[in-house]
Amino acid sequence: MSGNGVLVDDEASAISSHRHANEKPYVVYKVGAPNPKQSFFKEFKFTLKETFFNDDPFRAFKNQSKLRKLLLGIEAVFPIVDWGRKYKLSMFKGDLISGLTIATLCIPQDIGYARLANLDPQFGLLLIYRSLWCNAKLHADSSFVPPLIYAMMGSSRDIAIGPVAVVSLLLGTLLQSEIDHTTHKHEYQRLAFTATFFAGVTQFVLGFFRLGFLIDFLSHAAIVGFMAGAAITISLQQLKSLLGINVFTKKTDVVSVMKSVWTNVHHGVRNWNWETILIGVTFLIFLLLAKYIGKKSKKLFWIPAIAPLISVIVSTSCVYITHAERRGVKIVGSFEKGINPPSLHEIHFTGSYMMKGLRIGVVAGMIALTEAVAIGRTFAAMKDYHLDGNREMVALGTMNVVGSMTSCYVATGYTTAYEEEDRINEDNRERIRFLIVELSPVTDIDTSGIHALEDLYKSLQKRDIQLVVANPGQVVLDKLHSSGFVKTVGEDAVFMTVGDAVFTLGHISEP
Repeated sequence: MSGNGVLVDDEASAISSHRHANEKPYVVYKVGAPNPKQSFFKEFKFTLKETFFNDDPFRAFKNQSKLRKLLLGIEAVFPIVDWGRKYKLSMFKGDLISGLTIATLCIPQDIGYARLANLDPQFGLLLIYRSLWCNAKLHADSSFVPPLIYAMMGSSRDIAIGPVAVVSLLLGTLLQSEIDHTTHKHEYQRLAFTATFFAGVTQFVLGFFRLGFLIDFLSHAAIVGFMAGAAITISLQQLKSLLGINVFTKKTDVVSVMKSVWTNVHHGVRNWNWETILIGVTFLIFLLLAKYIGKKSKKLFWIPAIAPLISVIVSTSCVYITHAERRGVKIVGSFEKGINPPSLHEIHFTGSYMMKGLRIGVVAGMIALTEAVAIGRTFAAMKDYHLDGNREMVALGTMNVVGSMTSCYVATGYTTAYEEEDRINEDNRERIRFLIVELSPVTDIDTSGIHALEDLYKSLQKRDIQLVVANPGQVVLDKLHSSGFVKTVGEDAVFMTVGDAVFTLGHISEP
């Protein structure tokens, strides 16, 4: 036994010696002493740079000739100079079809938005380019000015430019609180142009001084709550048009609106117009059905895209053939034709109306900016291109400043129902299948954080990549469960440690 034991010990020693000889020496890393504390000035300078110039916008200008710096400066202000050189004729067909489709859908939509702002229909159409053959004369509105400016200065490839429901409703409510649009129509329009001017100035200043990070402090919950409240308010206000009521409250709260509706019922259903109700309810059901079909089948995405245009054509034809306007059905009627006159002289630059326009413009400009940047960033993340928030603010601000001088009211960026499906080009490289997000540094999470994870999940799904979370704290895990995020990604996509996730998913990835 002892002999065998010695033999085993010798063999073990030889094997151990051989193993240690092949092993690299163990290196011990020690934590060094911290660097000397910087002076207040240097620390303030570093914080200032990280806050306003974290992307180092002047990096491209270093070690460049004067001519090259001039060209880079022009490209920074007008991105069209950069991407215009790369534009191919093969892209024109798709752009032409998309542009015509969106413009066609925007016509009825923007007329409705102008009404929300208590403005004439042409002010909604002023924000989209159109040329119509009417009375044997070809004419065009000044509507192409804001989108044209954005096309030259903006950097988003996926947003449309024009009025939106939330901003139109907000602008109409704030303006109406200062001037009655029915009795002082011209002054109301002047105040609208003034507010638009200062909305553009607000947006331009925020972008020029690189204050775009302020928008990040608006929580997702606040934005969603505001949008939901605006949607409810818009729906309540549209009861007047849906029911064909002539006398209706100008207030926007639920109690006043419902009181106005039931007051008309008390005076008799004759105050309601059944032809208006029939047309409104029929096409409302049609639009909701088209939207449902588009969601159920991606191949039928064109149905909800073209449904609004079909609704306008069919409803207009029915009203025209039957002369329903004689039975109380309200129609848009005629509006001013030709090129709208410049409105610079209509803007208040002095007096009390200037201050009122300033207050309204700042609020409307911030809301419009938040919507445009949020939508632009979402599409940029989905399609893997960079969107400079500060540059977007400068473009939107310039657009609205010039727009206020050409009879336009506040415009912003928005998405449309007509969206092109992403196409991911596959190559011969090894494809990424999983993305692991390590959550141990996250001690708590709010709705904005959960919304960011949901956006990341949707973006990865388009690329057939599975999102995986690892090591979430108990507080974070509880909120992910209560929000339904865990159910969305799947319980098998949540792991206690990164090691567990790599070990498990590594076996799944093996052929």
